[in-house]
Amino acid sequence: MAGILAIGVATLDIVCLLEGYPAEDAKLRALSSRRVRGGNAANTLAVLARLGHRTRWAGTLARDAAAAEIVADFARLGIAHDDARWFDAGVTPTSYVWQSRATGSRTIVHDRRLDEYDHAAFAAIDLAGLDWLHFEGRAPEETRRMIASVRQRRPGLPISLEVEKLRPGIESLFDGPDLICFAHDYAAQAGYAERPDELLRDVATRAPGADLVCTRGEHGAWSLRHGEDAVVHTPALAIERIVDTLGAGDTFNAALIDARLAGLGLAEAVERACRLAGRKCAHEGFDFLTVRDAAGS
Repeated sequence: MAGILAIGVATLDIVCLLEGYPAEDAKLRALSSRRVRGGNAANTLAVLARLGHRTRWAGTLARDAAAAEIVADFARLGIAHDDARWFDAGVTPTSYVWQSRATGSRTIVHDRRLDEYDHAAFAAIDLAGLDWLHFEGRAPEETRRMIASVRQRRPGLPISLEVEKLRPGIESLFDGPDLICFAHDYAAQAGYAERPDELLRDVATRAPGADLVCTRGEHGAWSLRHGEDAVVHTPALAIERIVDTLGAGDTFNAALIDARLAGLGLAEAVERACRLAGRKCAHEGFDFLTVRDAAGS
């Protein structure tokens, strides 16, 4: 299996399952609660680790109890975190998540009071033995420098980028990766809420060498292979009962990376990613996954 490094966020998620969302100033009792390791990049690696890949995470943590829970889960999954940047002051990113049993949806309040991972820390990472590098689209200027560094140090190493939100300067990253995954939140914020196909066509003019994908939850995903004109729509997997959508987008990204590493074309890779993300929504967490779920198995 492949060696994969992801740079981004790891969080402690405090998840409460509710019968339905409360009204403002209301009081209600949770049906259940749990504390789990979360974060986009960390979740993506958790899925890839379950699929049998060798995984490494780089990001920032404070020396506190929340970080201890995160690294304990990394150890359980076999995710290396030697490249983490530690802070003696500050608070490890924490997300407070409400899940509605009535709708299957979730609302997240994120508390982040740490600096982002930067190019100076990234420059110390040994890229030997890696087969894929994945970035969250955070701190665009630092990420741009990291991607440029990879192109100099490891030419030909595949790079993917997740674009979740419309952050200032995020467009400056589009000409660097080989694969860009846009979340629906970004599409909506950029004015393409109902037009993911147009988003991909517009981005293609600024990212001529990248394969492009945009997800839209229950509506599926759209993809555009570099050098081609036709945008392909792939339906989402129909789920009888939604249990947990937390991390579904991260599962999609992981499945897409797994499929591309297995040599699948973009359209087939997106189909597999939609299928695995859909299956994830029918399960709590990621531990239901096994290496048999890997692309090509």
